[in-house]
Order: sequence, then C-alpha cells, then structure tokens
Amino acid sequence: MRQYAAEHDWLTIIQLPSYAPDLNPVEGIWSLMRRGPLANTAFSDEDHLERSLRRGLRHIQLRPHLIDGYLPETGLHLSRHPTTPRQGQ
Repeated sequence: MRQYAAEHDWLTIIQLPSYAPDLNPVEGIWSLMRRGPLANTAFSDEDHLERSLRRGLRHIQLRPHLIDGYLPETGLHLSRHPTTPRQGQ
C-alpha cells in the first residue's frame, strides 16, 4: 500500500485509530450487529455466519433511520438515502 501511495501523489493515506466511532459511522452499524443478530450466537459454520450477517445488514438497510442515528457524530451528511432509487432508475 505504501508503495502504491508513493507512486500516486494524488493519494493521501490517513491512519485512523482502530476504533473511532466519531470518525467512522460503520462502528455504530457493527455495534447494532453485535447487539442484534450476532449476539450470543455460536455459529455452526461459515454459511450460518453469512446468513446471520446478511439478515442483520438487510434489517438495517431497510431502516435508514438506524444509520442516520450514527452520522451526526461524524459530521457527515447523506445527500440521499442509499435505499432510495435515483431518478430515472
């Protein structure tokens, strides 16, 4: 990665802390997942884990207000909800 960045002067890499919910809204999403479909579960195999992840992420995707709750901490704003189709689609 360092070599690639060195070869592309337009690219700036910023090292973020491993856990920074105020900088990375996905931390809030993983928090929902850990408290929801992944909580207290002993996965029997990779497929069981994948199904649980997909079900949990779909639950969140269909409820954009859950995602919106984590954005104010970051100062980021969505111009539209990802689950809302764009005009002409």
